[in-house]
Amino acid sequence: MDTLLSLRVLAAVAEQKSFAAVAERLGLSPAMTSKHVQHVEARIGARLLNRNSRNVSLTEAGARYLATVRPLIEGLDEAEAQLSETSVAPRGVLKVSAPVWVTNPAFARIIAAYRLEYPEVTLDFDLSGRMVNLVEEGLDLALRVTDTLGEGLIARKLAEVHFPLIASPDFLESYGRPASVVDLTGAPFLTYTPMAAGGRLRYGEGADAIDIRFKPVLLSGNETLILMGAREGMGFAFMPHWLVTDDIAEGRLELVLPDTAWPRVPLRAIYPDRSYLPAKVRSFLDFLAGPKGLGTIRPLS
Repeated sequence: MDTLLSLRVLAAVAEQKSFAAVAERLGLSPAMTSKHVQHVEARIGARLLNRNSRNVSLTEAGARYLATVRPLIEGLDEAEAQLSETSVAPRGVLKVSAPVWVTNPAFARIIAAYRLEYPEVTLDFDLSGRMVNLVEEGLDLALRVTDTLGEGLIARKLAEVHFPLIASPDFLESYGRPASVVDLTGAPFLTYTPMAAGGRLRYGEGADAIDIRFKPVLLSGNETLILMGAREGMGFAFMPHWLVTDDIAEGRLELVLPDTAWPRVPLRAIYPDRSYLPAKVRSFLDFLAGPKGLGTIRPLS
């Protein structure tokens, strides 16, 4: 039996979660599709798929094995395409880890536009906010606002994200609108847990930097909860402009000290350092960086 074909069948079944769908797509009988998977399992000496009458899923061993062999399969497809002077159409499941705050209408419009151009790609987003191991977990890439890279990873800058200070109109009416950064001392803040910094805000750089002590009233690793708390008038918050554009335009939130140079940080795509990029990954990165991508989410003025 052709082991390479068996590996491709295994990868396809893991993505589609269906023997019947893969059999139809590859022009095989369901029985032969099952035999290909059994062939790989016999070579490895481990069960790679859980299957029952309702669904198919990877076992723990299967997930580890497929995370290793999938890049090899994709690389072979790319190499064959180059030799035959044809292009590989982006297809398959694209697994992306991203921060919770991509859950907004503007980003949804972008990924919907990507799907219109590349209908054979299924997008699978992990928005848990946790640290992930791209290779071990079989993820294709991560979107992050960090400069820290793990070993064997590379990064590509896609856009800049503005983090303005916001609050609800009702809160500002009762608390007062600060005239300067210093007026934020002792103010109630809703803060992202990894960036809470013990209730301290450092504004500026060098000798001109100012340390502002504020009062944390809500700590969370989920930016959506912080946004909802800000809408309810709990206090001030720094939020990605992607999340608050509509709230500002519709009057649910206000920009606080809008002329202040609040943080702008690069959003990067982080992915394993390989000699090639699968077509689905390359097309997605190029789309996000292109004219229909993240640049369409305009910074707040």
